[in-house]
Amino acid sequence: MIDNPRLELVLAQYGRLVAIALVVIGALALVATGWAVANPTTETTTQYGDDRVESDVQTSAVVVRDGELWSEGERLENSRVYALNATPELTLEPETRLVNEETNTPIDDAAVSHELVFRFEAVRDGDPFWNETHTVIDESPAVENGIAASTATIDVESYRDRQRQLERELSGIGSVDLEVEFRAEYDTSRTQGTQQASTAFHVTDDAYWLAESLATADEHTYQVGTAQTTESRSLGTIAGLSLLGTLSIVGAAFVARRAPVDEDAARRAVHEKRYAEWISRGSIPMWVGDYHISLDTLEDVVDVAIDTNERVVNDRQRGLFAVVTDDVVYYYSDRGLWEETAWPELNLTKQSQPPDDTPAFSPDELEFDGEDEFADPAEDGFEDDEDVWKQL
Repeated sequence: MIDNPRLELVLAQYGRLVAIALVVIGALALVATGWAVANPTTETTTQYGDDRVESDVQTSAVVVRDGELWSEGERLENSRVYALNATPELTLEPETRLVNEETNTPIDDAAVSHELVFRFEAVRDGDPFWNETHTVIDESPAVENGIAASTATIDVESYRDRQRQLERELSGIGSVDLEVEFRAEYDTSRTQGTQQASTAFHVTDDAYWLAESLATADEHTYQVGTAQTTESRSLGTIAGLSLLGTLSIVGAAFVARRAPVDEDAARRAVHEKRYAEWISRGSIPMWVGDYHISLDTLEDVVDVAIDTNERVVNDRQRGLFAVVTDDVVYYYSDRGLWEETAWPELNLTKQSQPPDDTPAFSPDELEFDGEDEFADPAEDGFEDDEDVWKQL
């Protein structure tokens, strides 16, 4: 028994719909639980690789005469400064390295081109207005073990002489600067790009040097594939769905077992609980009051009690709610009129017939004992009907 009249009333009005809704919710929740267990989450992660491309210009010079500092035939490499008389020729070696950072392996499947240019540039007030270029290297070296290298040797004195000549031509107009420009282009199966670097090339009567390094580097990131990670779904989600499905099915079974619920009785119980402070239980005799007024609802009886400041008496034996005021009784009963409440409701069922058509008494049992009073008059019976009636 549900100790909640309002819930009883809801079940009486919408019990079938509630049961169907709970069954649907339970079924969906259980199906969702099974799906969650059978279908774990799969996370796809993109994997990336990195290629690194580095370019630089190495310098070297061979000593052509003995001196206090160097011996003839000695090779000086990447020196910050070279003596012009001892090393009049400079060898420039552009080099490009291609490496797969992910595996730390060289990249051989690539195309590389190098360009090395010496540029004379006339400048006035910081702005160039004339230039002359000398291309020293313009080639596409082969890539071996991830390295592409080129080489060229220049006569430094010739560049010094050309710079002095230009300075004399432009005397009073501007200055003449000499720069080295390096350009490298590369193309691998995954990346491609261009690297550029430049620096001033200083030449005096005694020495020459590069003002800065011509090194440059690029990093390239590319997608190499995807990785899938499979994880079971949250146990809390699975448990919640399972619990919801179970409770819904149990609730639907509970509602179905309680059906059908008497809607009128449930509504009356709601009203009884709502107006409990105005209702007392008791017994109402039939002869109380001279006038009996039947009201349509229990609320009407309570309204009379409120207006007259009386109590509503609930006679459960008679199924009666009544307010007795002076010689008038205001009442409500689902059994009908006042007189109809005097007797309790009886639930009589018809007596069932015997399982077969066998008569309750056999013909022998129906025979009269003793004399046959209705036998033929000649056989010591009654002579006529009149005698029969007199005998009776």
